[in-house]
Amino acid sequence: MKVLVTGATGFIGRLVVQHLRDAQFKVRTATRHPEKLRLGKDAVLLPNFDAPAEAFVTIMKDVTHVVHCAGLNNDHGNPNEADYLKANAELTEQLARAAAAQASGRFIYLSSVRAVVGAGFSGTTDEETTPAPQCAYGRSKREGEIRILDAYASYGRSDAAVLRLPPVYGSGMRGNLAALMRLADTALPLPTAALAGVRSLISAEAAARAILHLLTHSSPLRPVYVASDVRPIPIVAILEAFRQGLGRPKRVVAVPTGLIRPVVSLLGKRKSWDNLTATQICDPSLLISEGWLPEADTIERLTEIAQLSKLAQAR
Repeated sequence: MKVLVTGATGFIGRLVVQHLRDAQFKVRTATRHPEKLRLGKDAVLLPNFDAPAEAFVTIMKDVTHVVHCAGLNNDHGNPNEADYLKANAELTEQLARAAAAQASGRFIYLSSVRAVVGAGFSGTTDEETTPAPQCAYGRSKREGEIRILDAYASYGRSDAAVLRLPPVYGSGMRGNLAALMRLADTALPLPTAALAGVRSLISAEAAARAILHLLTHSSPLRPVYVASDVRPIPIVAILEAFRQGLGRPKRVVAVPTGLIRPVVSLLGKRKSWDNLTATQICDPSLLISEGWLPEADTIERLTEIAQLSKLAQAR
């Protein structure tokens, strides 16, 4: 069996490729950056969103399964709504239609909790949560989900699934978690009232293992799955773990919420503050019930990542 992996040079995609090869799958990688792949491997250039359908059919030759990790994230430059839709919905639909017609196995689409809720949402999400994305990135990922499942349904198939992830951590991470690690690598005291939110996270390794599980487990695929580490953790605990790994003192101080809110409002940061106080929990019970093993030691993993980052900076 051969698996086509898009975004194979990306943060999660490269781990997916590694896990698949370790599991004795043949892998074809599709990327916009083939120069980053080792020579001699089965690699193809990922067609653009407006490429003819034949270009997508061509990269499906001899492919059994597809794992679609490629996409435009909300931590790259300043894309607009149209940019997100082209990368995360239109290209995704082209790929899904070609796969539904040509590949006999499963299609796994890497999505995000942002396809369901906004950054300021407080509560628990699972596979039954009604999608209500609040940003251009989230709307494009939700549109990608819809188009994949519709493409497979149009061929009378139900072997495509969406895997929604919370923020993903690991070496080379970007986005909000990388920003929190930069904050941890300062001498600034951390006000616990402003960091009262609790979040579900997932390691990049656990995300890759979830994809491998969905490709190989014997039960029929559900349309949507949610993955996360076992326990959600407070944002202040994330920063403390980073500071421990970076060799910095915790320097956490208790500042009343009533004192912080007027300051952040005056600075025009009220939305960011509200996001930090939100509690967002992803419930991975369905995946766990089917045999997937989530990461259980989130704090330890975060500390290790900060240690590795410090070592890399010292070289």
